[in-house]
Amino acid sequence: MTIPPFAKHGVLLALALGLAACGERDITLHELRVRGDGPEEFAIVPPKPLQTPDSFSELPPPTPGAANRTDPTPEADAVAALGGDPRRASPQGAGAPASDGALVNYAARKGVQPGIRAQLAAEDLEFRKRASIFTWQIMREDKYYDAYERFAIDPYEVLRRFRRAGVRTPAADPPGDN
Repeated sequence: MTIPPFAKHGVLLALALGLAACGERDITLHELRVRGDGPEEFAIVPPKPLQTPDSFSELPPPTPGAANRTDPTPEADAVAALGGDPRRASPQGAGAPASDGALVNYAARKGVQPGIRAQLAAEDLEFRKRASIFTWQIMREDKYYDAYERFAIDPYEVLRRFRRAGVRTPAADPPGDN
């Protein structure tokens, strides 16, 4: 009994696909890799310039892991550049400033689910794992918007719903003109 030539090719193809499936999948969905051999300009954040304090005796004691005076503070710098008070820009994860207490209380009036960020991160990781199963391709392409398309909100549908409900809404450009 002889094996037909196309069967040999089919076996080789199946083995190649099987080996490719054994590799670790890329579940990022966003194509954010730097192309070329040049540096990544946005990865370089220079520190603030060193300053000599008025009095060395007034310096706080060093605290391992705490913020440094020369650490970059892009949010506070942006607030200051736009004319705001940079002290009101809270660091990531520090929570809302005290001046926003009324807004936070109103948003939490029906309860707050503890650990929601960690839960959503875990659920999103599982979603990205499922969404990236059949995304292998020769040319890298951003698949983020394709994966999350069914979760997107159509702003014009929301606008129509509000108008039907009698809510006064601002004018909006027609779809496709933006």
